[in-house]
Formats: sequence, C-alpha cells, structure tokens
Amino acid sequence: MAQTLINFRIDETTKKQMEQICNELGITMSTAFNIFAKKMIREKRIPFDVSIDPFYSESNIKAIDESIKQIEEGKVIAKNMHELEAMENE
Repeated sequence: MAQTLINFRIDETTKKQMEQICNELGITMSTAFNIFAKKMIREKRIPFDVSIDPFYSESNIKAIDESIKQIEEGKVIAKNMHELEAMENE
C-alpha cells in the first residue's frame, strides 16, 4: 500500500509525553496515529469521548472570579472542620 506524508503541529510537551508512552508500548508515534485513523474509519467517529470540562463553564468561571474577589476584599469567614462540626451541634 502506498504511503503518504501528513504534517501537523503539536505542542512540544505533548509530543514528548506521547513519544515516551509509545516507546513504553513498543510502537512509534506513526503507528499510534495509524491505529487512531483505522479505528476512526472503522467506527466512523472519533474513537473516544470529546467533551467540554464543565469546570470551565462560563457560570463556574464567574463564580470562581466572584469568590476570588470576595477573598481579596476580606469578605470571607474561615472555619476549620472542628469549628464547623461544633456549629452543627449548636
């Protein structure tokens, strides 16, 4: 079967981490990408879930920003677990 060359960019750290895992598996990165491509063709889909991490949702980021603002303004009350348990028993 004729071979073809595909060029694409990947983050250097990601590449190094992938190379290390491929080496541990005893395969090349080229083989890993071929496995991915063949599985995608066979299943006619990306062969793993692709989703957005809900942690980074717009509403969650707003809540985090508001919490940071309250901390910076000193509008927080800090309690340790012992203090919280004592409040629960009141």
